[in-house]
Amino acid sequence: MASGPGLPDSLVLEIFLHLPHKAVLSAGFTCRQWFAVSRDEFLWKELLYNYYCIPRSVPRHPAAVSWYREFKRLYDCIPCVEVQTLKEHHDQVLHLAFSHRGHRFSSCSKDCTVKLWDTERSDGTISLVHSSSMRQFNWGYTQFSQFNVDDTLLLVSGVYLGPHQSSSGEIAVISLENYTLLSRVRNKPYDVFGCWLNETHLISGNLHWIGNMTSCSVLWLNKAFQDIESENVNVVKRLFKIQNINASTIRTVMVAHCRRHDSPDLLLDYEAQSKAQAQQTQQHQPLFFDLGNTDSEEEEDEDKEDKEDEEDEERGEKRVSAHLPSFNPSGIQHVIHGRQSIAARERELETKVARLMGSRRTKAPDPNLVSPSAHGEGEDKTYLLFTTGSLTYSPHQIGIKRIMPDQMTTCGPVLGEERSTDEFFDSLDHVIDIHGHIIGMGLSPDHRYLYVNSRAWPAGCVISDPMSPPPIAEEIDLHVIDLKSLREERRSLRAHRAFTPNDECFFIFLDVSRDFVASGAEDKHGYIWDRHYNICLARLKHDDVVNSVAFSPADQELLLSASDDSTIKVWRSPRMVRLAEAPQRPPRARKLLSSLLGRRSANLNGKP
Repeated sequence: MASGPGLPDSLVLEIFLHLPHKAVLSAGFTCRQWFAVSRDEFLWKELLYNYYCIPRSVPRHPAAVSWYREFKRLYDCIPCVEVQTLKEHHDQVLHLAFSHRGHRFSSCSKDCTVKLWDTERSDGTISLVHSSSMRQFNWGYTQFSQFNVDDTLLLVSGVYLGPHQSSSGEIAVISLENYTLLSRVRNKPYDVFGCWLNETHLISGNLHWIGNMTSCSVLWLNKAFQDIESENVNVVKRLFKIQNINASTIRTVMVAHCRRHDSPDLLLDYEAQSKAQAQQTQQHQPLFFDLGNTDSEEEEDEDKEDKEDEEDEERGEKRVSAHLPSFNPSGIQHVIHGRQSIAARERELETKVARLMGSRRTKAPDPNLVSPSAHGEGEDKTYLLFTTGSLTYSPHQIGIKRIMPDQMTTCGPVLGEERSTDEFFDSLDHVIDIHGHIIGMGLSPDHRYLYVNSRAWPAGCVISDPMSPPPIAEEIDLHVIDLKSLREERRSLRAHRAFTPNDECFFIFLDVSRDFVASGAEDKHGYIWDRHYNICLARLKHDDVVNSVAFSPADQELLLSASDDSTIKVWRSPRMVRLAEAPQRPPRARKLLSSLLGRRSANLNGKP
């Protein structure tokens, strides 16, 4: 029976434009004509923009080969399929970290253990390799871990339970060759976490309270282990001493190695992105400024009295409640208001004195140390990044200090270079104000971009009392900061949520791969976004708060998520799941024939 004339390609294309992408792919197997139309570039461009609701001003990823493959990448290569649930932890799992090779990862938990896992089993599953309990060292729990560059040492950070029910932090270094403990370093406050500077040296913190609202943060460089040569070489050296005001402290330190070569893993069309950003008029624009001399810190009294007691007093003051017996409500309220006003005035006076003394006792910043680099210019720079603040105790700023080559070893004086009384504190080289409570930070694989989780303050808010920060939004904003230009390059990502107030906020760890960024959230889900299109691609379900996520550096189609439900979930992309489930194909006949011919030729030549 003869078939009638086929539909013109233009009509088939018009029909396909009104179909879901799965129906288009199925229809493409009907005949050769429909198959050719189902791979049309214009068709897949329209499907991609419509399906993911991408603004038309955002161009296709510069590295994409075609619109069809780009749609396939966004749809089929996202690690959103749960393939395994690890239940070896017995309490909340707080943090996950992959080795640089991706063959191992570590996990930290409220059960006070750090566990090591193997990701290279032949069957594709993940198995437990080693578990270390830190309770014998009087730790309350483990909270963070990081592999050094060559994956031979593991830094583990936790909360140390000291005397008088006070808690500070401690860092342990574990050898991955035989799982022995090499060293322990005090770390205060505990949410400094700590980080590696290079293969053998790590950074920790200490805190000295000078007044009720003023303190000094000291950042130390520590050798990871003591060997025979350590008898003649220092194992610690002071890096920086920075003044804190308004009850703020330095927390969450990390090191970024920014290369001078302009080859970022996130390729941006700045003109198109600025147009897309202009459409988001409701988005907050963070403030960026250099501290200069006005951000100098205050004189330290070397007040080394019982710091835990002072911290307890400060925390107690913060949580003072006004629930008094109401014999005379108006009179009681008047007394309370009067006492609060006096305390507020005292805090304001202390801050003014701290700023004045700090301006006279702080080393002047060098504007050339941290300056935006032009394309193809500049030099390799190593930055120390951390959260801090100047208006209130909640972290709302990102501080940046450049680490010079001569500071990357513990050789030399323990207290660093000689200082005059006019250079008692170090100034910050650069500060980025996020205008909200920072609850997470993560670096892109090339260390070019810093991703920051924050919960925004109300627009136009004024902070009059540092102990009463503004209310924070439930929505979490994910900011993207270019460490080469030192400015925000993208509009904030938003999808995930948190619900705890200022004084109960906790860190939610995020991670960045070549193409994606992922974060946990308090709404019992993890989230994945595409870095180029700024779109949310997947929600990863748990039974409780998701504290941490981690991409495998060897394969971004493998993702882990850790939760308060005491589990670690393993997620792989639909593409990888199909490949794992597909039966192994027998060797092709052509290869088999060539192998037989090769053997015959060898026999004819007299070879065994």
